[in-house]
Amino acid sequence: MREVTVARVVDATPAELWEWLDPPTIVRAEGSFAVDTVEDRGEAVVVVASGPGMQLPLRFEDRDGAIYYTQEGEQGPFEKMETWIELEAAEKNGSDGTPTAGTLVRLRSSVSLAAPLPFGDRIAAWKRKGELTRVLEALEDAF
Repeated sequence: MREVTVARVVDATPAELWEWLDPPTIVRAEGSFAVDTVEDRGEAVVVVASGPGMQLPLRFEDRDGAIYYTQEGEQGPFEKMETWIELEAAEKNGSDGTPTAGTLVRLRSSVSLAAPLPFGDRIAAWKRKGELTRVLEALEDAF
């Protein structure tokens, strides 16, 4: 299993970002899968995402003030995949050098590929890092 982390300060409040960070938006922002269905189960939201020749159920939960999601069941490309999205108030220097309010957004993911490929977990982590970076870019574009 490999872990990757990406982080960036975004010019928005944590409350604004929480509103934007709903499960289907996160899946779309990652850029690898389309959203097929969304099911609210009370304690969790399950998004069924699809890509070429596969469907991937992702279970989203709120865990100690962070968004946590994982591949649900054994369908999908991963033996195991877990991701945490954490927000923390932060300051960022504006274009004129004065401090402005922002939010540090940290995305952390652990992945293990289900296929027995040489360096499979490294490849999965590299791809996962790209997906998480695309989420940060989408956040910056939105705000």
